Amino acid sequence: MFENIEHIKENYLDLEKKMIDPEVLADISKLTKITREYNSLKPIVEKYDQIKDSESTIEENKDLINEADDQDMVDMLKEEIKENEKLLEEYKEEMKILLIPKDPNDSRDVIVEIRPGAGGDEAGLFAGDLYRMYHMYADKEGYKTEDVEVTSQGVGGIKEATFMIRGEGAYSRFKYESGVHRVQRVPETESGGRIHTSTATVAVLPEVDEVDVELDPNDIRTDVFRSSGNGGQSVNTTDSAVRLTHIPTGIVVSMQDEKSQIKNKEKAMKILLARIYELEEEKRNKEIADNRKSQVGTGDRSERIRTYNFPQGRITDHRINKTIYQLDDFLNGNIGEMIDSLIAEDQTRKLEKIGEEE
Repeated sequence: MFENIEHIKENYLDLEKKMIDPEVLADISKLTKITREYNSLKPIVEKYDQIKDSESTIEENKDLINEADDQDMVDMLKEEIKENEKLLEEYKEEMKILLIPKDPNDSRDVIVEIRPGAGGDEAGLFAGDLYRMYHMYADKEGYKTEDVEVTSQGVGGIKEATFMIRGEGAYSRFKYESGVHRVQRVPETESGGRIHTSTATVAVLPEVDEVDVELDPNDIRTDVFRSSGNGGQSVNTTDSAVRLTHIPTGIVVSMQDEKSQIKNKEKAMKILLARIYELEEEKRNKEIADNRKSQVGTGDRSERIRTYNFPQGRITDHRINKTIYQLDDFLNGNIGEMIDSLIAEDQTRKLEKIGEEE
């Protein structure tokens, strides 16, 4: 498994040189790509150096034992060998995890879209619960959130919510939330006490730059129109709302959250880029379907991933068959245990896949 690490280290050192090359420093898109690749290789190279240091210490101590005539010295060297052999075993296990093929998007910020599914007003209320849950979790973990556009429904809850989560490794944790979330509970308006089932769909998209998506400006149609709803003096008086249409794919993004047409266009472009990138990723993933089978879930927003059962006070994730009986706590943003379990299971399946191929 570790045969190619010398090559990885050579590539890492080459990237290090490129990062201080004046030609690269003058090209921000090239520098961004190189820095991203360099940072992805850094933990592997550092772990490899630890492995080599331990191996070197073990070999040196074995040579010293052959030359030593002091029993105390021999005992000390043997103890040091024992300690390094234990460390070496730990380092190699950690290296196996590091060598699992990385999702290139893991380090990116994310765009989260939540929409009510089946269940009418109750679905909108549940979508609002998920919106609040993710904001609370992000806050606990030190991530920054920014609402892009949130549309409320009359009885509470939301019709649609789009927001950004920024911070190191945001996508690596939030990506497991993509899919259909199902809630089972008795609505407040239900006089007969019957349990209703409603759903909400969550899409987690990596935030991308224009350098990550091949985009022809001529393929984008821009329409401006007057905003509707709350928004101060600019509403219904200026054409501040923006609609972007990507003609080849038919993807449409509208934005009227800001009073400024320029800011609305910037936000809409971020969402458009993310959706086009997601579409391209889906095409690539279909080509490597066998590898996707080894992952936890498909990342497909139509996959039913989790049930929130209020009468039983439980949350069950169907991808890993894990149930937690702390529903209120979970909805208050304490979802880390579930995400950690999903990551662990994902890594286990990928390691098994690597083992089968060796």
